[in-house]
Amino acid sequence: MKAILLVTLTVAYAAGAVAQAGAPAAPAITKTAALNHAVIVSLAGGTPGATLYYTTDGATPTAQSTRYLAPFLVASDLTVKAVAIADGKSGEVSTEKFAPAIPPGTLVWSDEFNDAADHGARPNPETWTYDTGHSGFGNREFEHYCAWGDATEPCDPAHPNAFVASDGYLHVVALQPTPGVYSSARLKSEGLFSVAYGTSSLRIEAHMKLPEGQGIWPAFWTLGNNIAIDKWPASGEQDIMEHINAPKPDWIAGSLHGTNGDTTAHYTDSPQRAFSAADWHTYGIIWTKGKISFYVDSPFNIYATNTPADFSRPGAVWPFDNGNSVFLLLNLAIGGDWPKAPDATTKFPAEMLVDYVRIYTN
Repeated sequence: MKAILLVTLTVAYAAGAVAQAGAPAAPAITKTAALNHAVIVSLAGGTPGATLYYTTDGATPTAQSTRYLAPFLVASDLTVKAVAIADGKSGEVSTEKFAPAIPPGTLVWSDEFNDAADHGARPNPETWTYDTGHSGFGNREFEHYCAWGDATEPCDPAHPNAFVASDGYLHVVALQPTPGVYSSARLKSEGLFSVAYGTSSLRIEAHMKLPEGQGIWPAFWTLGNNIAIDKWPASGEQDIMEHINAPKPDWIAGSLHGTNGDTTAHYTDSPQRAFSAADWHTYGIIWTKGKISFYVDSPFNIYATNTPADFSRPGAVWPFDNGNSVFLLLNLAIGGDWPKAPDATTKFPAEMLVDYVRIYTN
């Protein structure tokens, strides 16, 4: 991304706990400039095959700490400590203190989708990768997700399902190349960029225009970086925006999912509040320790707030304050358990437009 990939510095580590004999070397802590003094932190090194763990509260990291899985955004005052562990042996601890002193309401990361001149029509490959295939993705969805340049039928590199156009928007397009066959895209920042609650709250939002029609399912959401280890729903899911079909009155949903815990709230059209998902709107969350709030168009227009108390079923676990970072997803699904199948009224191509994705200090 042009705005954040400007400066890369390697930070020398400060030795922490004494390393065990034959233990891996201390990891290198590398930071890349984001926006307004925020940085993206990467960990690397140790010994081949070692696993990296880190903390952001000054505690000494152990094998029970957060596992490093992707670069993560730092936009608040905190201390990162990292260690490499291999064959049960811990190396020296690397330490880096961050004190950006960023005021509330400051933009600290964004993709404005204005970089077509830099990357062609491809969404920035340093931020976005793809889920691919026709697995149904847990919801018995109909679409085949395609990556950039994917030539696996029904994907067609000449007609990409996700591209940045000269209008400055990300276009996520669902196509119907033959009756009953659908292609689309599911972009994600997994392994490339992630964000976690730090010592102050963050705001994550996207400005979007959604397609409507029977069987159409656009979404903007997050998943825990640890999903491959702890699996869903233990890894946590924040559905910042989901929309299905073309209901009247119109609405979007914001949801949270964790082990034995689920919440869902709707923002709806009503006589008191005109709303159409087919128009441009901003969808976001305010993520604070012990609280996540959902809003439309303005962080002052909150329509739902959830806390750990809302995860009230026996065995429920609130997974959003445990130190794990999350990655971003943007996708346009077709059919499945929730929206059901498209019908004769559904229009293809169906296109979701994204003006920007932004993260602010709150």
